[in-house]
Amino acid sequence: MRTGNPALKSNVFTSAASFGSAEVMSIQGTVNKTMFLLLLTLVSASWVWSNAAQWMPFMFPLVIGGFIVALITIFKKEWAMITAPVYAVVEGLFLGVISAFMERAYPGIVIQAVALTFGTLFCLLIAYKSKLIEVTDNFRLGVVSATGAIALIYFVTIILGFFGIRMPFIHESGLIGIGFSLFVVVIASLNLVLDFDFIEKGAESNAPKYMEWYAAFGLMVTLIWLYLEMLRLLSKMRRR
Repeated sequence: MRTGNPALKSNVFTSAASFGSAEVMSIQGTVNKTMFLLLLTLVSASWVWSNAAQWMPFMFPLVIGGFIVALITIFKKEWAMITAPVYAVVEGLFLGVISAFMERAYPGIVIQAVALTFGTLFCLLIAYKSKLIEVTDNFRLGVVSATGAIALIYFVTIILGFFGIRMPFIHESGLIGIGFSLFVVVIASLNLVLDFDFIEKGAESNAPKYMEWYAAFGLMVTLIWLYLEMLRLLSKMRRR
């Protein structure tokens, strides 16, 4: 069982079972904790919305902080009850600043990105539950491979940026750039399907109760990625 989400790797629930617990993970418990993390993200994002300019100097520390908290959560998943809410708050602050500046540049873009993100979430959840999308080994392999390729492209883009080199076409508002963003949005969306399947399998395997927090954290990672890609895609379309 594999997923493109690094927070929900193939051996998570297997290794978690070794800790032992009287209480076990459930899908409803994971949903409740995901909603709580979403609320924390929304509250922290709203808090910095009106004074986003003052938070600009903290953007890099927020990115690094979120990355460190995510790594801690991945390697110490039994701490997820604490680290997952911290991650949600840190990412909320980051998203609040990014969203505020994007909204000023392209009025209405944030509500569009939010609507598209959650619309995609619910549509894919319905498709998954109704078996319209089957999570086969080939499906997993394709999504994981595409996710890895995207991660590699972004990594190369960051490295080249340190030398003042800009990756041509894919980050621009031309047809190639919009096409690339559409591709990334599709792959990010399909990662949600893998996450649904992974969480369902975790509940079926009676993973420890704390894994609800960890699974909710993993789903948040994908949702935040999808939202950012929606913003990127919409901004490119607005620039045309």
